Amino acid sequence: MKISIIGGSGFIGTRLAKRLLQSGHEVKIADKKESITYPYLRVFADVSVPESLEKVLPGSDIVINLAAEHRDDVTPRSLYDEVNVKGAENVCNACLKLGIKKIIFTSSVAVYGFAPIGTDETGKINYFNDYGRTKWLAEEKYRAWLKNDPENSLTIIRPTVVFGEQNRGNVYNLLRQIAEGRFLMVGKGTNKKSMAYVENVAAFIEYCLNNQPGEHLFNYVDKPDFDMNQLVSEVNQMLGRKKNMIHWPYWMGYAGGLGFDILAKITGRKYAISSIRVKKFCANTMFESSNIKKTGFIPPVSIIDGLRNTINYEFINKIKDYEFYTE
Repeated sequence: MKISIIGGSGFIGTRLAKRLLQSGHEVKIADKKESITYPYLRVFADVSVPESLEKVLPGSDIVINLAAEHRDDVTPRSLYDEVNVKGAENVCNACLKLGIKKIIFTSSVAVYGFAPIGTDETGKINYFNDYGRTKWLAEEKYRAWLKNDPENSLTIIRPTVVFGEQNRGNVYNLLRQIAEGRFLMVGKGTNKKSMAYVENVAAFIEYCLNNQPGEHLFNYVDKPDFDMNQLVSEVNQMLGRKKNMIHWPYWMGYAGGLGFDILAKITGRKYAISSIRVKKFCANTMFESSNIKKTGFIPPVSIIDGLRNTINYEFINKIKDYEFYTE
């Protein structure tokens, strides 16, 4: 197949490109950023520039859109709508114009907001931030495209937080704090967190290439889920250490986050700590994927092995790559 990966220079996109190439597919990376791993596959494209998509996507059998504005501290905030919503509309218009009938879109479990434990694909849409809101609106743009032709195929994948080697996002920051002995648990640590290992997410996207016409909706979660106490204990064990955890009361951690919010407004700087990040850290974010269970898909890597791979790569072997990805 001829596959175009929008946002393919990033963390998930690079892993996905590797899998697809190994499977014999013809891959094109459409991204405004250079691909360090596959520079010869990358062609400039920006979802906010329709003309760039119309130049890159012709001849594609499948378009996979991974591009998004997703950090908590994006400025200006209008970028969420420009990239996530208008960008989705531009992708749809380009595919409609070029006769491309299959799209795979990575959305997010953020569309559910602070959801009840065990929320699956039937969960209530209840986003609480611009990221979740604009991911939901982007899904609706793709659903409108789907209705244009009964032969169109749309796959929407809502991953939970994705981690793995070379990523420099929230999970990496947590693991680094544990590895450096600087981690302080906010709250009781009994809240559960769903996570997804990058290799498994890439494998599932590849698994969806042959989806038939119509809509296919999936949460992506690797099981089992850890509570925060279990996760920290597992990481310390992998690092070969035993360490007692210090627990800060939630109110104290949240107050500290509010302090950093005020400091960010005064200085104009972005900080790793904020009230919303403390709230998200202490919340249960435990999801299910009832629809994936129906497909027969088996993740190639267990979540324990994925965590071990990441710990070994980043903090034991300390491989110094020139390439990394931020959330």
